[in-house]
Amino acid sequence: MTARIIAHLDMDAFYASVELLRYPDLKGLPVVIGGGRRHQPVADAGGARRYATLDRYAGRGVITTATYAARAFGVHSGMGLMKAAALCPQAILLPVDFDEYRRYSRLFKAAVAEIAPVIEDRGIDEIYLDLTDVPGAQADGGIAVAQAIKRNVTGTTGLTCSIGLAPNKLLAKICSDLEKPDGLTRVTFDDLPARIWPLPAKRVNGIGPKAAAKLGANGIQTIGELAAADPAWLVMHFGNAYGHWLHDAAHGRDDRPVVTFREPKSISRETTFEQDLHPRDDRPALSGIFTRLCEQVAADLERKGYVGRTIGLKLRYDNFRTVTRDVTLDHYTGDAAEIRRAAGECLKRVALDRRLRLLGVRVGTLLPRGTEPAAVVRTQEPARRYRPDTATLPLFDAE
Repeated sequence: MTARIIAHLDMDAFYASVELLRYPDLKGLPVVIGGGRRHQPVADAGGARRYATLDRYAGRGVITTATYAARAFGVHSGMGLMKAAALCPQAILLPVDFDEYRRYSRLFKAAVAEIAPVIEDRGIDEIYLDLTDVPGAQADGGIAVAQAIKRNVTGTTGLTCSIGLAPNKLLAKICSDLEKPDGLTRVTFDDLPARIWPLPAKRVNGIGPKAAAKLGANGIQTIGELAAADPAWLVMHFGNAYGHWLHDAAHGRDDRPVVTFREPKSISRETTFEQDLHPRDDRPALSGIFTRLCEQVAADLERKGYVGRTIGLKLRYDNFRTVTRDVTLDHYTGDAAEIRRAAGECLKRVALDRRLRLLGVRVGTLLPRGTEPAAVVRTQEPARRYRPDTATLPLFDAE
């Protein structure tokens, strides 16, 4: 029987690494990504760049990612920038550039597909690969193929990645993180006691903070201790399905296939403001942000080849309360102006008396473009952009 060879590829500090290609003078320095437009580097008269640093940051933004040099100070993704400033005040702060990250994401995935075409896309910076039938993979468990993939990714993008090789997705995901950055790790079932069981239980993808805390409270800290736990005890404390899954996961059992395509349920864009914005006092700024989100969603629909009927709005207030509203149209659309008008209708159904932290726009009930009823679809022409004077509703109208 042919041995199954599954790879998990994770780009190394992806956003930060893309920025280092743009600013090579920052290599080796602590750099965090998470700033806004005002943190864009500025060139002086002599051409030298001046960068924003965390010690001058004031706000409540969060880190999207950080270089490994910054991580050495305890800085990590999801950490508040103010907290990071206390740990590493000298760190360089750069704004996020999602358009550029998406471009590099497409480049590295295309480079991988030249060698291993069976790919499961798991996000902007990670993928699963089924190498089982790739020529030469069975000879050494996929090592030579993985090395070729790494060379092709670096040659195409200038970036490095880490790859985990294993009999299944669960183990491949764990071992891709064992030798970062630029790592290549292979794990077999025989390696479980020495390589996997000593790791913290939370390293298993699917064991979240709450489950890890509950396991820890019962004396189970490592994957090995979880593997030794009585399955009946796990079922009693975690329920039938999750309890049995925990037992199987600790023993490295996972028969999930590499899924090469998933129909998206929705396409959305959202942004968290560096400072709270009020629907009345900051209406011009909010209007511009709202328009850009709608245009970005429309562009995503166009690029991915979808149209949708359900338009949704998401708001998060300064007290962290989140509300969502949506409206379903009688036709499919991919047009930015129409998405904005429909989302504006949703605004009539929410209170706009508090400052806002976050704004998001979503399009759901998707169909591939060209499969929807032709008589009712309205799509956005490539050169067409939304103009505020075409709106039927003013954004964040206080009246």
